[in-house]
Amino acid sequence: MNFTDFFQSVIKVPADFTKLPFPVSTLHIQKGAVVTDYGQVEENVYFIQSGILEMNIKSYMTEKIIDFFFENEMVCGFTSFLTQQPTDVQIKALTEVHMEFIRRADLIEAYKDSLEANQFGRVLTEQGYIRKSNREKDLLTKTAEEKYAEMFATHSKYISQIPVNKIAKYLGIHPESLSRIRKKLNS
Repeated sequence: MNFTDFFQSVIKVPADFTKLPFPVSTLHIQKGAVVTDYGQVEENVYFIQSGILEMNIKSYMTEKIIDFFFENEMVCGFTSFLTQQPTDVQIKALTEVHMEFIRRADLIEAYKDSLEANQFGRVLTEQGYIRKSNREKDLLTKTAEEKYAEMFATHSKYISQIPVNKIAKYLGIHPESLSRIRKKLNS
């Protein structure tokens, strides 16, 4: 899926809709490359055409994985994108990634004149809030086994591309514990 198709699916524009209200650029990122680094002010919002990104945050003594993002999803250091303050997260390519992106300045300009741009921004903000809220609830109420089972059910085609230690870090457990969970679920 390309960004135009995604945009049309999000705001349900008429079939004759042809022109996006803002310019979109493409970007190719190599595995391991940083898309947004700690302390950087987020100037873009990204649409993943293919590949996997991970979002990290520094904890007291370690780095934690907040989330993974997959094809046909939008991602950015959202708090920084909104406030234009330095971000406390890092977005990194877990695999080779092909993306399209919108510059913040172009999106803000489109908000002035385009109902479609405003609808798109509102819907994505709502979806981002729901994703974050669900993640917080999962952290507070679900076991690592339940979170892994859900991750496997929703993103099974990507699981094999994510190193076990990164999945374990995301779940907040040791890799050995994840191996036991995987063995239990596979039996």
